[in-house]
Amino acid sequence: MKMRIVGFNFRKVSAERKKEIKGKLEIKTHMEIEKIEKEKLEIAGEVLRFHFVYEINYDPNHAKLSFEGTVLMKSDNKEDVVKVLDDWKESKVPDDIKLLVYNFVMTKCNLKALQLEEEFSLPPHIPLPKLTPQNEVKGENKANYAG
Repeated sequence: MKMRIVGFNFRKVSAERKKEIKGKLEIKTHMEIEKIEKEKLEIAGEVLRFHFVYEINYDPNHAKLSFEGTVLMKSDNKEDVVKVLDDWKESKVPDDIKLLVYNFVMTKCNLKALQLEEEFSLPPHIPLPKLTPQNEVKGENKANYAG
């Protein structure tokens, strides 16, 4: 099945810090597709609108980030659109389409979440890359950078 993403919008972005971060903290994420609709747009023609929810919870009850929005997908093959809508009647999404939507949503939401986490003094929900010194070889430090 070949579909491409042609649009993305946030409908709702919410961040709430309920209390100071103390003790053990567990960060959980949850994402789901709530609804899929067929729509005709003047610019793109017939598209599928995927309504999503993505949440990041700092348990136990420390903070919550929540994102709601839509992803627009288009296919030149009408059978692909029919297949996705038929599967959705049984609350299913073809795996390749679900993977494409989820990865796109995570990219957009994770970038926004990192911004909000900085503003709300929350630890990042995903590990950030860190630089570490390299081992010394023959008495030289290889951590030099030239560029």
